[in-house]
Amino acid sequence: MSYKIPESVLVVIHTPDLQVLLIERADRPGYWQSVTGSLDASDEPLAVTAAREVAEETGINAAEHQLDDWQHTIDYEIYPQWRHRYAAGVTRNTEHWFGLRVAQPVPVTLAPREHLQYQWLSWREAAALCFSSSNAEAVLQLGWRVQGQRAACGAGS
Repeated sequence: MSYKIPESVLVVIHTPDLQVLLIERADRPGYWQSVTGSLDASDEPLAVTAAREVAEETGINAAEHQLDDWQHTIDYEIYPQWRHRYAAGVTRNTEHWFGLRVAQPVPVTLAPREHLQYQWLSWREAAALCFSSSNAEAVLQLGWRVQGQRAACGAGS
């Protein structure tokens, strides 16, 4: 059996005005999240993983938009219901955060075995809907990042 590598990416897909794309998990209806996924090989570059997962889960070509490595990594406990996907004894995952800025909400093509539906929401609404506290934190960080950049440029928030 091939096990998942306990290193992954989370990609917050958003517009310049901070609309955020969330997708609902097929294996856990009601669980809304950003794009996530594990490395396919231990030497796979993180940006490659991020772009691949975005394409697989949404049909969006990251190369046509702005993919940013947020240089933020978290380590978290893998939910018990998903531990069977990892080698015996693996209980923690390292996740690297990315943002993908699209000019406007774009059409999404979901992988039906993975996700049921999608929606574009304001960043605050999206953060409140995320089932994972770390995903919610990433979405909130997007808001802080963009507002901080606007303030630094004198554009206000």
